[in-house]
Amino acid sequence: MTLSFANPNSIWASILVETLVRLGLRTAIACPGSRSTPITFAVANHPDVEAIPLLDERSASFFALGIARKTHRPVALSCTSGTAGANFFPAIIEARESGVPLWVFTCDRPPELRDCAAGQAIDQVKFYGDYPVWYQELALPEPDLIQLAYLRQTIALGYYRALNAPGPVHFNVPLRDPLPPTPDPPNAPKCDRLAQILANPAPFFAHLTPPSPSIQSVQIPDQWRSPIPRGVIVAGPIQPENSEVYCEAIATLSKKLGWPVLAEGLSPLRNYAHLNPNLITTYDFALRNRDQAIALQADAVLQIGPLPTSKVLRQWLTYTQARRWVLSRWSDRNLDPVHGPSQPLTGTVEALAQVMGDGDDAPGTDYLNQWLQLEETIVGAIANLLGNETSLIESKISWLLPKILPKNTNLFISNSMPVRDMEWFLPPNQSQIKPFFNRGVNGIDGSLSTAMGIAHSSPEQLTVMLTGDLALLHDTNGFLGRLKFKGNLIIILVNNNGGGIFEMLPNSKFDPPFEDFLSTPQNVDFSKLCRTYDVDYQWIQSWNDLKDAIAIKSSHSIRLLEISTHRKRDIAWRKETFEKLKL
Repeated sequence: MTLSFANPNSIWASILVETLVRLGLRTAIACPGSRSTPITFAVANHPDVEAIPLLDERSASFFALGIARKTHRPVALSCTSGTAGANFFPAIIEARESGVPLWVFTCDRPPELRDCAAGQAIDQVKFYGDYPVWYQELALPEPDLIQLAYLRQTIALGYYRALNAPGPVHFNVPLRDPLPPTPDPPNAPKCDRLAQILANPAPFFAHLTPPSPSIQSVQIPDQWRSPIPRGVIVAGPIQPENSEVYCEAIATLSKKLGWPVLAEGLSPLRNYAHLNPNLITTYDFALRNRDQAIALQADAVLQIGPLPTSKVLRQWLTYTQARRWVLSRWSDRNLDPVHGPSQPLTGTVEALAQVMGDGDDAPGTDYLNQWLQLEETIVGAIANLLGNETSLIESKISWLLPKILPKNTNLFISNSMPVRDMEWFLPPNQSQIKPFFNRGVNGIDGSLSTAMGIAHSSPEQLTVMLTGDLALLHDTNGFLGRLKFKGNLIIILVNNNGGGIFEMLPNSKFDPPFEDFLSTPQNVDFSKLCRTYDVDYQWIQSWNDLKDAIAIKSSHSIRLLEISTHRKRDIAWRKETFEKLKL
């Protein structure tokens, strides 16, 4: 335990950090700046905190987001006053929308230096609007035991809010001089008195313990007590803390209900296919055939988490208007963007499986068999198409990865085309790959920094990032974190010199201005970019090159493997393939 009694700010910051540590803090990201000096020194000097200095606030916030995603534990993030905190905003929005816990501390000028042209002072009150799950502006530091108790309890409440909501909490922290741990003569007697009172600080913090995870009880809908032969489970993009337990729970639900599981490519379900005999990975292709989509109409749907990316699936749900239950631990979120006849079911998959675990499995149905037969046929057709494809087609990467990545690899998938290719072409497999992603708001913000945060938090495990060129270029400042980076990250860069996703939209027919304003090719030499940041670079010219590069054993490094592809050719290939797979 490290408490500093040099001045009121030092006491305040060290009590704040010690409270967080007692509740479970292990990692703090501190961005440079003068106003945040007390918090920076407190995290840097605490023996139980991994304090990481990162220059760019935007990259730092996504790095913290990546760590929190992987560990399911809040990460502390701090910055100085002024526009520094504004750079946290995209990551805070993502954390709120995808339910990732973060503690955000924006240090601020005291009230007397606001609205008076003092330097580096802007309005930071409720800086992020309603995106944090909780907001507090802390009182100004005072060397007073009652005020320190207020601080301790306020920070503790923020911890529980961050975990239980879950999402980001924001503390605005006004601080007066002196900011470094230098003596403050007017307050020296009070500081000395507190040093005596808290010479043994254990009783002051004794009641603070990390909360134990609990399984929420779930009420089984009455309609499920009678067999529903034409039901489906739709499993969306979720990053569970324990992938195997999560997949086993969904397998239990599938067996008890007798329903197929339509599994999003970003869900771990496809990578634990051996656990679930009713797994469907090719629903997007199956439902593109109109007659088939009608024949597969469901009477009931259990939606787990947000809906998958597939536009075809969403259109089918809109058309069928099946009764739908939306299972989520978030009781305050509407996860039904198609506004169907749905109702929320609050709780976890594990809790629902536990409730339904007793009793016999549902008998097989013709409806279930229809889905399973289509799955077998389409998976085989995709394997024939991609297995024999020797040219560097973007879509083959998603199909190939579970065959060449080591078991239990962390896989971060950037938005736009990589996400779509994962949904379309990632086959059922037993790789136990752990997928990660930023799908809260579906943007390319902070992709590299998030992947680096995931890799940093699991240094003995391989992390792979699958990204396009624009997503990587949007966050190249993330490479600034390499000096403190401890993970093993391979970046598979699909470089089609532009935004491939836009080629699939009607906008692509209008050029100009399509190419310059939507595809936005950047013509960057990534080998030179890698040299700038001292990142290992390799140009991949064949599928064997990719396989061999992945197999190279390394640790605590960042490697970039560039695959040059042809944007318009690959879009044409996808469109042709969609037609071929309308079985």
